[in-house]
Amino acid sequence: MPLEPATAAILAAMAESGAPEYHELPVAESRAIYTESQSVPPTVAVHSVEDILVDGPAGSIPVRIYRPHAMPAPMHVHFHGGGWVIGNLITHDADCREICIASGCIVVAVDYRLAPEHPFPAAPEDCYAVSCWASIYGVDFGAKTGPISIGGDSAGGNLAAAVALMARDRKGPNFALQLLLYPITEPSMSSTSFQDNAEGYLLTKAMMTWFWDHYCPDVERRKHPLASPLMELDLSGLPPALVITAEFDPLRDEGEAYAERMAAAGVKVEMRRFDGLTHAFFSLAGLLEAAREGVDLVGNRLRRAHGLS
Repeated sequence: MPLEPATAAILAAMAESGAPEYHELPVAESRAIYTESQSVPPTVAVHSVEDILVDGPAGSIPVRIYRPHAMPAPMHVHFHGGGWVIGNLITHDADCREICIASGCIVVAVDYRLAPEHPFPAAPEDCYAVSCWASIYGVDFGAKTGPISIGGDSAGGNLAAAVALMARDRKGPNFALQLLLYPITEPSMSSTSFQDNAEGYLLTKAMMTWFWDHYCPDVERRKHPLASPLMELDLSGLPPALVITAEFDPLRDEGEAYAERMAAAGVKVEMRRFDGLTHAFFSLAGLLEAAREGVDLVGNRLRRAHGLS
């Protein structure tokens, strides 16, 4: 189907602005611009928000805890997108608030270490550490007993998939659901969706190349399953998954391929493609009805996974 009209208008305005893309700027400047662009007053009211530090493999990891109005509640750990290079607790504040209210879960946002200062595997190790912490100490912050869930968008979806693999291979923790929003799953950038959507649809092939070059400069190491989950030969024994993709997203095919591979390995998988939308559409829930449907789907499936509905 064609681009959703409001999405097309947003893309046209971005193109007309002539502003440089993130990969055309120094990393520090890209981070600052991205943060500023997402620094808006919150429109979704949760019960409370608390910033704390969690012990990680290389020092303290900042996390932000969003509590819903009904407590105690299940706990969901969220890893932000941004190509492993940009993004932080501010840039995905709105997404976490939306997930918190839609799901009734406590949401724990993770400010993992970024590349290029901290290349692979720093990010997945940080995310795994926080997931372990949440499984053990979540009850001290109002979480119900039982498995937590994990998830993320784009690079965060990649990290959620990696953490699910790590937990399987390291014998815990257990997860009620892995939520993969338009995840990065392999590094080739050779799929049909990459060819069809390489330019003009928010995430570009040039930008994705820049992200990979910073995150994992060693091209051969990109084949490691914790960097590229689609490269994992054995996907059995993973937690149930919800995989969401977008029609006009370069990452569409690799996300769907990962969902299909998991399902073939016996994992319970639900896959949903949102037609007419682009990468990162989840962040437009306040503007697009179709994006709101994505938030509602995520909320419903998290509730179901945690026994709330």
